[in-house]
Amino acid sequence: MDAEISLHLPLYIAVPAVVLCLALGAYMSAAETAITGTSRPRMHRLAQQGSKRAAVVNQLLDRKDEAVGAVLLGNSVVNILSASLTTAVLTSLFGAAGVVYATIIVGVLVVIFAEVMPKTWALLRADRVALTLAPSIVVTLAILGPMARAVAWISRIFLRLLGVRTTLAHDAEEQADVLRGAIELHGIGQSDHDAPTEKAMLRSVLDLGDRTVSDVMTHRGNVVLIDADDPPDEIVAHMLAAPYTRVPLYRGQPDNVVGVLHAKDMFRAVRAAGGPTDVKVDDVMTPPWFIPESTILFNQLQAFRARHEHFAIVVDEYGALRGIVTLEDIIEEIVGDIEDEHDAIKRGVITREDGSLISQGDVPIHDLNREFGWSLPEDIAITIAGLVLHEARRIPEVGQVYAFHGFRFEILKREGTRIAELRIIPPAAIQAAN
Repeated sequence: MDAEISLHLPLYIAVPAVVLCLALGAYMSAAETAITGTSRPRMHRLAQQGSKRAAVVNQLLDRKDEAVGAVLLGNSVVNILSASLTTAVLTSLFGAAGVVYATIIVGVLVVIFAEVMPKTWALLRADRVALTLAPSIVVTLAILGPMARAVAWISRIFLRLLGVRTTLAHDAEEQADVLRGAIELHGIGQSDHDAPTEKAMLRSVLDLGDRTVSDVMTHRGNVVLIDADDPPDEIVAHMLAAPYTRVPLYRGQPDNVVGVLHAKDMFRAVRAAGGPTDVKVDDVMTPPWFIPESTILFNQLQAFRARHEHFAIVVDEYGALRGIVTLEDIIEEIVGDIEDEHDAIKRGVITREDGSLISQGDVPIHDLNREFGWSLPEDIAITIAGLVLHEARRIPEVGQVYAFHGFRFEILKREGTRIAELRIIPPAAIQAAN
């Protein structure tokens, strides 16, 4: 009897019903795409600024699986209903051929007006569409939510039988990768000349949790040290000659750091004493702050802020001096080199016309990778000279050339057993020469 009624469904009822189903299908498709494509960080920011609709969107995102399940269920129901109504009407008019006509007509209408158009609109304006449709999606979830949860529960049972894990795990590393991907997308397709610099800074901020102070410290070979037992006038002379405001003091041997001398404190003491010869260095220097070389940069940055200090002595597991690290070292890791009129000549590289570079051996690999977009391994050694020593497995002679990781390295200068200067030929320069 039901089939008999459906076959004689009047056109003035069937056509509006089909149009209504297509409209509801379009709404469901747009809602599904908006919920899955909206930016949660932006919604969170808008909610903090007082947007009530953004708060509703955030609530829906917290129940994304239920919300998407409800609109998908509704979309399937209205699409099937529109197909059934169209089939009933066309079958009554054209007989069995009406099934073919209904399939073609409904297929075209659903694909264009209930799927492609609304989803394209929602993809192009995901945040705006989500804010617009959020209240109605809440109503849809309230109506279809129980049925959608039941369908999802049944689906999970079959997925478990197939060995598919259905629990949602929040992987911190995966979330970090998402953030890094967003950073890499920054500035693409725009004429923003500052985008590469901004991306490098943002990447460096994320890297603070993965890098240690040993990656950015000034190695002990380049640290200015003053013997605390020297005469006060010699210490003052050393402070004047040093390009730094803070200098470690040692007694006996360099590993025995006993304090840190600040230039301002020293010169105030000289003025108060009426001359450098009467200054008592022990009364002027401050106690050293020792930190292990394995300290994470982010933690050290927080420690600098908490202690209101800018200078720390880096030691290894045996307590031996490894170098020094300053607040400026960590900031430079984020924003790049910061130089003032008192800085020493910048140590780095000189680019030659043939594409090769002349580099000092103590230049950090991380700085080279960041500056030139290279991918030399940073987990093997800290400096470029250390990388060459690791790969060469020996102390190289001046003039020797090594090739590894797609680069060529020519030793130009050696000081004792230390590689002081080398020529780096990147892959692009090698290809150009060939």
